Amino acid sequence: MTMQPWFTDAKLGIFIHWGIYAVDGTAESWAFYDGDVPYDQYMAQRHGFTAAKFEADAWADLIARSGAKYVVLTAKHHDGVSLWDTAANDLSTVKSTPAARDLVAEYTTALRKKGLKVGLYYSHVDWSHPDYASLRHHDPTREWMTDNPFSMPAEGAEDPAAWERFLTFHRAQIGELLTGFRPDLLWFDGQWERSERQWRMKELREEILAQCPETVLNARMHGYGDYSTPEQGVPVEPPVGPWELCLTVGDAWGYRPGDIHPKSVRQLVRYFTETIGMGGNLLLDIGPREDGTIPQPQADRLLGLGEWIARHTDAVYGSAAGLPLGHHYGPSTLSADCRTLYLMCLDAPREFVAVRGLRSAVKKISVLGTGTELGHRVIGGFPSHGVPGVLHIDAPTAADQDEYATVIAVELEGELDLYRGVGQG
Repeated sequence: MTMQPWFTDAKLGIFIHWGIYAVDGTAESWAFYDGDVPYDQYMAQRHGFTAAKFEADAWADLIARSGAKYVVLTAKHHDGVSLWDTAANDLSTVKSTPAARDLVAEYTTALRKKGLKVGLYYSHVDWSHPDYASLRHHDPTREWMTDNPFSMPAEGAEDPAAWERFLTFHRAQIGELLTGFRPDLLWFDGQWERSERQWRMKELREEILAQCPETVLNARMHGYGDYSTPEQGVPVEPPVGPWELCLTVGDAWGYRPGDIHPKSVRQLVRYFTETIGMGGNLLLDIGPREDGTIPQPQADRLLGLGEWIARHTDAVYGSAAGLPLGHHYGPSTLSADCRTLYLMCLDAPREFVAVRGLRSAVKKISVLGTGTELGHRVIGGFPSHGVPGVLHIDAPTAADQDEYATVIAVELEGELDLYRGVGQG
């Protein structure tokens, strides 16, 4: 599968979980599925969803300032409420909420004016559709779920005619997203309740790409996506192929009034550099209020991360994964021409910064953002056996150190050449 180059060059995307769940600040969809609130109470939030202060251009401006290159909006979560004017049913922000607006259309227009790539999240499952048989919990305390008219009476029960009707609905909505918005990225979710065969994922991929051949598809398609999507923690080992870390600014995906512990800018810079240092993208999630305003602590984090990126763009955009573990104590990236290493120092360097196993000759070393050149020397090594010494780089002065992460640019005489042996025999 060929990945669109814009995706791997982007490095940062913004995930937006927005829907009727923001009215009461409940968990998106899971609140009723897990039994935290009755289904009818959850769905009654439709009547309070106004989007009264939603300004798509303001969202796009904030996101552009964050340094992100693409955005993913929850066009439809598992609760089945669409944020666009779907013709497939009446459960949408246009027909079923006071907002009475096609929010996906406004979002798409605003992003494209800013040159941002448009991503749309779409849940395969639909826990509000009468033809969708939800798999239920085995927890006996969840007995109220048996009264949910949109669940089948037994786990795994499937009415073939109902399933065909649901698939027709499912394909119709995806078709609307393709024809109406031509998304750069479709971010699917909810595949776990059915097999690849039941969803007919191979067929779905072919249908999407026949209509929008440049649309990127995430991995939640049972093997027919373009990239993997780990959540909420940087992998110890990077996934094979393109990947994206989904991470919340706070603790929740959507708006929750009690979510009052957002990650600091320093934490986000650490997550970001660790992710791009292993060749991935960071998809950083925020949750707007029901009126469309973004909580200020979340906006502040996006701006803070964007300011750090703006000071270190050469180390970010278009870069590749940097040094393997063991060569440098911290993340790093490599320029597209493989001739400049960018060493991220997440803590204030003391005396020197070391790089092990570097065979390439060094041309120049400087602090990215200030341009201050740094002295350096090679310590030890066994040249006659091809074993390089350790490159010691003088630590930048306090005046040259970044508040969140200092980046040192190591310019090489040729392309990066690393020694991976065990040392002197």
